Amino acid sequence: MTKSEATDRITTLRQELELHNHRYYVLAEPMISDQQFDVMLKELEQLEAEHPELADANSPTQRVGGDITKSFVTVVHKYPMLSLSNSYSREEVAEFVARAEKEVGRTTYVMELKYDGVAISLSYLNGELVRGVTRGDGEKGDDITANVRTVRSIPLKLRGDFPKELEARGEILFMRAQFDKLNAERARNGEELYANPRNTAAGSLKQQDPKDVAKRGLDNFIYTLQGEHLPSRSHYENIQAAHRWGFKTPDPKRRFIERADSVEGIMAFIDHWDKARHQLEMDIDGVVVKVDDRNVQEELGLTAKSPRWAIAYKFQAEQAVTRLNGVGYQVGRTGAITPVAELEPVLLAGTTVKRASLHNADQIAKLDLHIGDFVKVEKGGEIIPKIVGVELARRVADAAPVVFPENCPECNTALVRYEGEAQHYCPNEHACPPQITGRIEHFVGRKMMAIDGLGGETVVELVRAGLIHNVADLYDLKKEQLLDLGKGWGEKSASQVIDGIAASKAIPFEQVLFALGIRHVGETVAKKIARSVGSIDKLISMGKEELTGIDEVGGVIAQSILDFFAVEGNRSIVERLRETGLCFQGEAQQGPVSDLLAGKSIVVSGVFLNFSRDGIKASIESHGGKVSGSISKKTSFVLAGADMGPAKRTKAEELGVPVIDEEEYRRMIGA
Repeated sequence: MTKSEATDRITTLRQELELHNHRYYVLAEPMISDQQFDVMLKELEQLEAEHPELADANSPTQRVGGDITKSFVTVVHKYPMLSLSNSYSREEVAEFVARAEKEVGRTTYVMELKYDGVAISLSYLNGELVRGVTRGDGEKGDDITANVRTVRSIPLKLRGDFPKELEARGEILFMRAQFDKLNAERARNGEELYANPRNTAAGSLKQQDPKDVAKRGLDNFIYTLQGEHLPSRSHYENIQAAHRWGFKTPDPKRRFIERADSVEGIMAFIDHWDKARHQLEMDIDGVVVKVDDRNVQEELGLTAKSPRWAIAYKFQAEQAVTRLNGVGYQVGRTGAITPVAELEPVLLAGTTVKRASLHNADQIAKLDLHIGDFVKVEKGGEIIPKIVGVELARRVADAAPVVFPENCPECNTALVRYEGEAQHYCPNEHACPPQITGRIEHFVGRKMMAIDGLGGETVVELVRAGLIHNVADLYDLKKEQLLDLGKGWGEKSASQVIDGIAASKAIPFEQVLFALGIRHVGETVAKKIARSVGSIDKLISMGKEELTGIDEVGGVIAQSILDFFAVEGNRSIVERLRETGLCFQGEAQQGPVSDLLAGKSIVVSGVFLNFSRDGIKASIESHGGKVSGSISKKTSFVLAGADMGPAKRTKAEELGVPVIDEEEYRRMIGA
């Protein structure tokens, strides 16, 4: 066979195999037998081996797995993958609709199933899959493209009239039959069974060898598209277009997706699936309600964590009754004491539950728990087990009440409870063993200092060996000290840790601030603070009033920051970290281009000719203005683009707020 003939045959085989793959895994309408498919696939594999210059990352042969991935690269999402606001209350769904319609007037909604799997973002360029990325923290995730290619319901090449660039987002999951088949095979081999489909899907996608992922038989549903040139401003119509391009999408014929223009229509969809969900071939844990019109979505906007145009209604969790054998107490890295119920093992929602969180002393008192009680257990969000009630009729007469301890179970220090907080804390932060290890484990984590080779067990080993007592001690470690520990430590593992510690000196200030483990200062708040104050010195010098002036920093967080730096031990550690070369200085924020809009509060609505949605907001802020999400008497003016919501226009007129167009805005800023 000549090279030209081989090229033609390879092209033909790839097209035919993708067609048959789509008909089998997406449409469930196979045209040929499995044996015929395998014969064609083997022919393609042989031709590709003979002509490596014709290799294609999106060839059907790649669905059986490519090269081993030793690590997953972190990728920043072009469009943030925000989480949805969750609700277990139908009243809250109705309130969501009322809020939206108060803002934009009557609109149409799309209801979809909430798949119980792993969120994934798939990027396509010229119709070919170029990247598959996990949700991660919403701003960035792990590139798992090689593993994604093994999921046969994900198209490697699109068909039809698709945009040049687009992102398809959905859920990778196990169908129940495939999950049961996987567990049956493990049972035959005498292996421990997997707990549930969702966790197993997540673990599968992080396998280093794509060939192992290919054997799992994962599936996928696409539930949204992102891009500049989507075919419609209707979310529902875009999903139908995605189906035509080759994606596996919610089936309208099976009521997996529907549209409604009223609360009654939304509730009818919820009622149907609350009863029918157990008949599905995959797990769902609720229903997602979205505004259909993408223009209206943009008008409603986002919060820091979730869109204002969507809500997830979660089905009530399954419950089980079991015996409370005892209560243990865990000490977290911040000193928080968490009571944990020790239960008689019970099967709940597909997993065996032995322990459940009791949250705090107030929860124990509210439940009036006694040892030996028969308690009702459910999974909050069908994930975390919790006790929700007690069967008092079954309590024995001499049952001892559960008493919250007065002293730390680890170091015996008297516990404290801060005003306005539900939890008790051990204040012995620099000598309480779990706090020491917990703070170090937090510090070295992937979202913090990202130090390779330092997991929880290793940190505990180093603390027990007396090599480290706090995070600053990490930077004094020598490779010889690790090698002297003996078993489990070789040249490679010791070098990995030392190199990882050295590399962490390049971590930006916002991550270093998060890594310090200040109570209540999570990842998002740490970013806000770092970008606002610019340096650790500035932060240490600030008072409570200044701190509360930072976006998302309230009184509780401000006080926690003040308390942290009031402790000499914490200040000493920060100074030692500074001396080792850690970054405690952020990049200087760009100042405003002008003060033409200083003191003005501006509401943006509609679509603009010369600006993207984010671009118009950035422009306002660069000239000293502040962008507000809602119109009030304090609004200086409304900047209106095409398709401005009628409700906002009406409200502006009622309050006498000026409405200007894009051209007038450009004249205002001298553009």
